[in-house]
Amino acid sequence: MLHRNLSQSGPQVFSVGFGCMGLSQSYPPFPDKAESMILLRRAVEMGENFFDTSEIYGVYQNEELVGEALEPYRDKVVLATKFGWDIRYGKVCGLDSSPAAIRRAVEGSLRRLRTDRIDLYYQHRVDPKVPIEQVAETMKELIREGKILHWGLSEASVQTIRRAHAVCPVTAVQNEYSLWYRQPERELLPVLEELGIGLVAFSPLGKGFLTGQVGRDAEFAKNDIRSTIPRFNDRSNLAANQKIAEALRLFSCKRCLYPSQVALAWLLQQKPWIVPIPGTKKLERLQQNMSAAYVELSDADMQELDKLLSDIPVYGARYDPQMESMTNR
Repeated sequence: MLHRNLSQSGPQVFSVGFGCMGLSQSYPPFPDKAESMILLRRAVEMGENFFDTSEIYGVYQNEELVGEALEPYRDKVVLATKFGWDIRYGKVCGLDSSPAAIRRAVEGSLRRLRTDRIDLYYQHRVDPKVPIEQVAETMKELIREGKILHWGLSEASVQTIRRAHAVCPVTAVQNEYSLWYRQPERELLPVLEELGIGLVAFSPLGKGFLTGQVGRDAEFAKNDIRSTIPRFNDRSNLAANQKIAEALRLFSCKRCLYPSQVALAWLLQQKPWIVPIPGTKKLERLQQNMSAAYVELSDADMQELDKLLSDIPVYGARYDPQMESMTNR
């Protein structure tokens, strides 16, 4: 269970990847550069080889951090980053996946990541102005040129995935998936299995909620992404959802595990081609997350978890209306 392939021809990665966004964006306070560098390099020394970033995280800052930290380990790691944004003078002005914009983006990411190739290059959000076939053709060209090795989609509909895959095989799709967001099981997972595409699950710990560390009285700063999300910023939703965190805590405690380990192990046991990418800023949490690759839940455990959580409703949407409108559903 320690390593798995992202699709049939995709790269082999450690079963639990490292989502780097929180080092620069969305989950303040942010560690200083030296702390982040130490954490990223320690992750490699512990066996991590799959790191996820984007040009939009901190608007270039996260890529620069990851590139500098991992440059000495470049041949040991799989780097994933994302394109698809109209960025002007350090500000995000919308979406842009035109061929010219993609080529500008890939050159910038290569420079910031201090590498001559990107292992996995995602379209971060589907651009309704650009046919996905045109995006896929551009990916085919970049693969042929050796600038990227594989490509993927993030928050894309199954129809978009099929159309893209028909032009240039998609290696992985990124989507939120966790014990408290299971919608991908309805349509997305069956299509990925049919096409042989891997799933990279972001927010596998429910943006921190499933760890049990987000209480009913939690306060979120304005630059914390959770301040915009109904599951968190609505006090009644946050209070009602504590039942989920508590149920997971009790289940984990009986098995001498952390809730994060159970949540990640549950994901890993759904399909052999699913790789969660939790983020963290602390070495202790990194160790807990990576150790989930060694946890095996029994069939009885999995059934108990499914029943436990199916009996507890989830309150509140996972995104605000503006963010949800960008998910290509």
